[in-house]
Amino acid sequence: MENKKKELTDIFSRLLSVLENEPVRDGLKKTPERMADFYLQILENRRTNIDEILEKSIFQENYDEMIVLKDIEYYSLCEHHLLPFFGKAHIAYIPRGNLIGISSIAKALEYYSNMLQIQERLTKQVADCLHKALQPLGIAVILEGYHLCMMMRGVKKENAHLITSAMYGSFRKSTSTRMEFLEFYNRITKK
Repeated sequence: MENKKKELTDIFSRLLSVLENEPVRDGLKKTPERMADFYLQILENRRTNIDEILEKSIFQENYDEMIVLKDIEYYSLCEHHLLPFFGKAHIAYIPRGNLIGISSIAKALEYYSNMLQIQERLTKQVADCLHKALQPLGIAVILEGYHLCMMMRGVKKENAHLITSAMYGSFRKSTSTRMEFLEFYNRITKK
């Protein structure tokens, strides 16, 4: 880890020397090290095994109604510009005998958001991961995201946000199940 931090610090020092007229002024002296810490922190998930974490938090329960966890904040880095994107996730599942600790749902989201990413892939990865772990009757994931690469540069549309979804099992096959979840979602987003 120390080698990576030193290498990143050197890269950011070189970047500052190209971008800044005064790259050694007081306010910038520790910037390369802070940037290295930032990227190492936000991309640190490679040291964990999300499948093992989820497996430990699954338990048996005779419950077969929809479970919705809403407004889970997430932060990620756009793989195209290395700028942050962030937002909220809304995740639902209909169990088939297996429940999961609700914090583990957020851990799955955090695991996949802590890498260079696009929102569309992130949505699918979270749904795939939870579907594999729980084997539910259905799972639905909706992500809302604000992308600084669109807000700060290019078209500069600061209020635009992207909504992506992945729906499996009963959420995909049953219109009434999908509508029930979307009603929850619409109530969530109208607050």
